[in-house]
Amino acid sequence: MTKSFKKRSALFRFLDKTFFHDFILPTRRLIGLVLIGAAGMLIAALFGAVLPVFWSFNALLLVLSAIDLLLLPKRSSWKIRRILPEQADVRNTFEVSLELGSLDLELGLGLERSAVHVELMDHLPYTFQLESSQLSGIFQGKSAAFGYTTTATERGRYGFENVYLRYFGGMGLWKKQLLLSSSNTIEIYPDLSQVRGVLNAVQDVLIVEGHRVFKKQRSGSEFHYIRDYVQGDDIRLINWKASARATKLMTNLFQPEKGKIVTIVLDCGRQMAIELEGQVKLDRALEAALTLAAVALKQGDQVALIAYSNKVKVYVPAGKGLPHLQALTRAVYDLRTDFVESSTQIAFAHVLRFLKKRSLVVLFSDMESYLYNQEMLPYVQRLRKSHQVLLLSLQDPLIHEWARVRAEDSRQAYKMSMAHKFTTDRTAYVNEMAGRGIPVMDVPADQLTLSAVNAYLDLKARDRL
Repeated sequence: MTKSFKKRSALFRFLDKTFFHDFILPTRRLIGLVLIGAAGMLIAALFGAVLPVFWSFNALLLVLSAIDLLLLPKRSSWKIRRILPEQADVRNTFEVSLELGSLDLELGLGLERSAVHVELMDHLPYTFQLESSQLSGIFQGKSAAFGYTTTATERGRYGFENVYLRYFGGMGLWKKQLLLSSSNTIEIYPDLSQVRGVLNAVQDVLIVEGHRVFKKQRSGSEFHYIRDYVQGDDIRLINWKASARATKLMTNLFQPEKGKIVTIVLDCGRQMAIELEGQVKLDRALEAALTLAAVALKQGDQVALIAYSNKVKVYVPAGKGLPHLQALTRAVYDLRTDFVESSTQIAFAHVLRFLKKRSLVVLFSDMESYLYNQEMLPYVQRLRKSHQVLLLSLQDPLIHEWARVRAEDSRQAYKMSMAHKFTTDRTAYVNEMAGRGIPVMDVPADQLTLSAVNAYLDLKARDRL
């Protein structure tokens, strides 16, 4: 870097700080006084006394302005501290608090500064929306607290950097503005309300997307407990020793074996960036996947996760317990789609390489990827030899809307015919894969979580994992 460039860059930094960050603004009161002075000078012009009035009025404004600026605290005396949660759910409001402090409390000679009116503006990330705020008021003393509520519309890790402060007081002629630095970060997670519902549910009932999902009590290979015999129970499971001790019929209750592995595979290709009902497909799939993981972990099973596009982006080995659910969430909360064609065979090759025990492999992808990826079927068939496979996709509501439209011209007729073709192709693919013993579920966006959880619980109840 040359010496002349250093000089120019220092000048530019000074100009940027002076005119864009730290500068002085006139208040409405000062503008009103200037207008009154202008009117007075027009009147004085009728009597030929413009210059005396002009100089006298401007000298008075200059003196008052100087006094007003001297009464304001120095810029260097202000400090700011931002308080916000370490993490929050996407589309959920949270509170941010700004604690403003000043060290310039005295004018000298034992005199304290009068109260000043402050206005704050936080520099929000572009994906955040301000819901409500209380960022202005009277500042008196050493500190004051202000705050606002905001909502993040996208997942990820975001940084808060600067806070703009404007303040005026005394005669109220000028406002000072400055940029205060306060760095914070926040992690915006997917909507985990369904996950919390699963974790707070009672033993035999789950609440998923507003629906009560009852766990089916069927025979398994692992002993659960002994209870009273009721009509309809399998008489082969009567515990005769316990019945003799209790002098009434008692039956053994078995449950599916715990410790099975559920492998969640998330497609992050370009098709998953399509927006459905205000959310991209990846967000829908991610929320459903985490809810499924919470259900499986609560059932005592292990969960692994793979996210991929044209390469494996995230791999979390199988684990169990609530700490593992936190690890899964932290691994995928800032996951993004890539503008590339996804390669399912890469993900399945990874599964075949690292998962040696039998597992339920649940793939969240897009139907177009299933239909037009000719290389996927051999991998799915190979995977099915040692694992249970479930393919999930989201229906496109636009296709269903076009399929029901009344064709009044050639353009609408073309849309309707293409929508019928896409619908027929999707149905044919589901039936074809079902004939090969590979279940495919093409469901609406608002039923994805419920369908995935029900499919898992059904396989679990039938001891098919």
